[in-house]
Amino acid sequence: MPMPAPIPSSRPLPRSALRICLAGAALLVLAGCDLKDIPGLGPDPRLLQKQAEAKAVGGACRHALRGLEDCYTLNPAANKADVFAGWKDMDLYMRENKIEGTPSVLTQLAPEPAKPRRRSRDSEDDEQLPRS
Repeated sequence: MPMPAPIPSSRPLPRSALRICLAGAALLVLAGCDLKDIPGLGPDPRLLQKQAEAKAVGGACRHALRGLEDCYTLNPAANKADVFAGWKDMDLYMRENKIEGTPSVLTQLAPEPAKPRRRSRDSEDDEQLPRS
């Protein structure tokens, strides 16, 4: 005698079970994604740009044969940790590739010569008159 086919349940899944299934599906989808690829979940691009600029400043200071303290003084707005990381990376790169640094030539702008003051007409007339 053949077995009768099971009768399908007419009762739907409870809402809590449905929510659990949807949450599990969402987790499976997000597990394969890199969070930086999802807009709004990665680091702030302005912060990344500031870090990159500070590393570039550090690398440029090392190539210009400047010490870290000079680099910090010349670039007070840059993050010191990022400047150091750039300086250290450039130092390692220069040592591995036997690159000599190029000394920086900082020139200070000479102050503009002071313009002579205009004299009043009375003082000019006094100079032109012969003294007796």
